[in-house]
Amino acid sequence: MKTSDCDILIVPGHTNSGVDHWQSRWERQLSTAWRVEQENWDNPNKDAWVARIVNDVKRAKKPVVLVGHSLGVMAIVHAAPLLSPDKVQGAFLVSPPDVERPDFVPVIDRAFAPIPRDPLPFPSVLVASRTDPHCEYDKAEDLAYSWGSAFVDAGDAGHLNTESGHGPWPEGLMRFAGFLKRLGQK
Repeated sequence: MKTSDCDILIVPGHTNSGVDHWQSRWERQLSTAWRVEQENWDNPNKDAWVARIVNDVKRAKKPVVLVGHSLGVMAIVHAAPLLSPDKVQGAFLVSPPDVERPDFVPVIDRAFAPIPRDPLPFPSVLVASRTDPHCEYDKAEDLAYSWGSAFVDAGDAGHLNTESGHGPWPEGLMRFAGFLKRLGQK
């Protein structure tokens, strides 16, 4: 599958992805990519975020590939049972946060927990760092196993965001291109 064959829905996390974040760069670089906008990026509500993803998938004209980062991953996973597997071709998930931790960001809607553990109804890749301050590596690996996601060890990469030095993140874009290629072969 090529990027022109699908609508790429960028699903940022808490506070959105800034202009230098790899998600924003991909949105500008990939002609069929667009951001799933949320009404409130600073005080996320799980049901509102899930509804926005569901609505954007429905209005997509082409098959959909979701690209989630951080809390966007959790929103995708909560939305997954409501999404048509005929429409959603796959999900590229990066740096899931552990929303089940008692010390997690207080403004995050507690309804994001518990984290769903059912297999996703579409192919997925989960990329996780060994030094992500928002999720232990072992927890991310366990989530990938539960969801049926291919698991990618990003090494010592922090939260894979601008603050950890992953603005352009060319390695991620190469992995995403490989994921799309595999989707085209299914």
